[in-house]
Amino acid sequence: MEGDAGPGGARRALGHLVEAVLASRGEANAVFDILAVLQSEDQEEIQEAVHACSRLFGALLARGELFVGPLPSEEIVLTGSRGATRKYKVWMRHRYQSCCNRLGELLAHPSFQVKELALSTLMKFVQLEGEHPLEQPKWEGNYLFPHQLFRLVVGGLLSPEEDRSLLLSQFREYLEHDDIRYHTMQAASDTVARATDGRPEEHRKAFQQMWLRFLKHQLPLRVCKKVLVIMHDSILPHLAQPSLMIDFLTRAYDIGGAISLLALNGLFILIHKHNLEYPDFYRKLYGLLDPSVFHVKYRARFFHLADLFLSSSHLPAYLVAAFAKRLARLALTAPPEALLMVLPFICNLLRRHPACRVLMHRPRGPELDADPYDPTEEDPAQSRALESSLWELQALQQHYHPEVSKAASAINQALSVPEVSIAPLLEVTAFEIFERDLKKKGPESVPLEFIPAQGLLGRREDLCAQLFTLS
Repeated sequence: MEGDAGPGGARRALGHLVEAVLASRGEANAVFDILAVLQSEDQEEIQEAVHACSRLFGALLARGELFVGPLPSEEIVLTGSRGATRKYKVWMRHRYQSCCNRLGELLAHPSFQVKELALSTLMKFVQLEGEHPLEQPKWEGNYLFPHQLFRLVVGGLLSPEEDRSLLLSQFREYLEHDDIRYHTMQAASDTVARATDGRPEEHRKAFQQMWLRFLKHQLPLRVCKKVLVIMHDSILPHLAQPSLMIDFLTRAYDIGGAISLLALNGLFILIHKHNLEYPDFYRKLYGLLDPSVFHVKYRARFFHLADLFLSSSHLPAYLVAAFAKRLARLALTAPPEALLMVLPFICNLLRRHPACRVLMHRPRGPELDADPYDPTEEDPAQSRALESSLWELQALQQHYHPEVSKAASAINQALSVPEVSIAPLLEVTAFEIFERDLKKKGPESVPLEFIPAQGLLGRREDLCAQLFTLS
């Protein structure tokens, strides 16, 4: 902008460049001139360049002229044989990425006006990427939040070298939105966790105090779920005293439903790594087993943790038998994709605890209408599961799906010593089973009649041809 006198000249020159790029793809190289001004030392020129970038890339996002999907290497795309439109979109997406990176750097600019403008522009891009995602949605209507861009913003706000409290106060207005508030917590926990690596214990204490104060509030269930999802890997490992989370996790575990399933992960870490004693833990875990457990979003996580909790050989036989019987009873109405995981799960319980194999070998057991097991009993010790049998697994041997029938037939033979890993079965979906069945090759054609048919009613001497005629 050396040829322009003052900020007014820079504004006009940048405005002409923006209009040229938006009017014709042939003028795309003018973007380099705009981005070059972002590197200027002059505060006013930088502000004009930020305004220009906001206008330019805001329009390109709204038009859908940036490449959507995992961004390929610029060199590979430009030298390839793909169409000109694809090359243009990939090239422009790289320029957009360069612009965002520079705006992130400007959050550390000495001038507060530049910082504030860079922040508002980045948040504008966050909003536009939410409306016009640069990722392919997994299904139609799926909302995609721009995580990568937003982490850049939060990382710039949480500088370990500089106090940016004034800029944070400007950012507070965006926290009125639920999605921004949630993703801010998630990105902040990641940023603070990286900052605490190799740093004094005070960082962990400050991080811990922040979460304890936040979790004292009465949180909406949707926020509580989101906190529990990241609790085990983004919060607990970075606290000075992880055991202080026990109150929050036990309250969540007592709520029931999906909240309890999510709280299991955090409780597992506290029990196994921090020697937490939790009274009636297995009784409450037993209470979580109801028909809905096969249909919730977090089914795989729940059964993975349940498998870990029930892996100890020191558990009493009545407790393991109660879990096996409850799962077998629920299996009668479970979908096939869940059964393919639950049936090996039950067999693994019997492998670990030979005292429970009496459930399989009780030929003179009571009639079904006199089954001593009480499915309504909340206490597994009082359920009388050890007096019952796993007749449900024998019933499932008549299941319509052949793989389920085969899995249920495992109890007909002596159970193998090594356990069957349920890890590959946790994420199996009905769609995968359906696709797998479609790809199966059927048996070759089997001849059903060794004498070739002659006519619709057979040969003349056949009884059918003597009694019927076609008219």
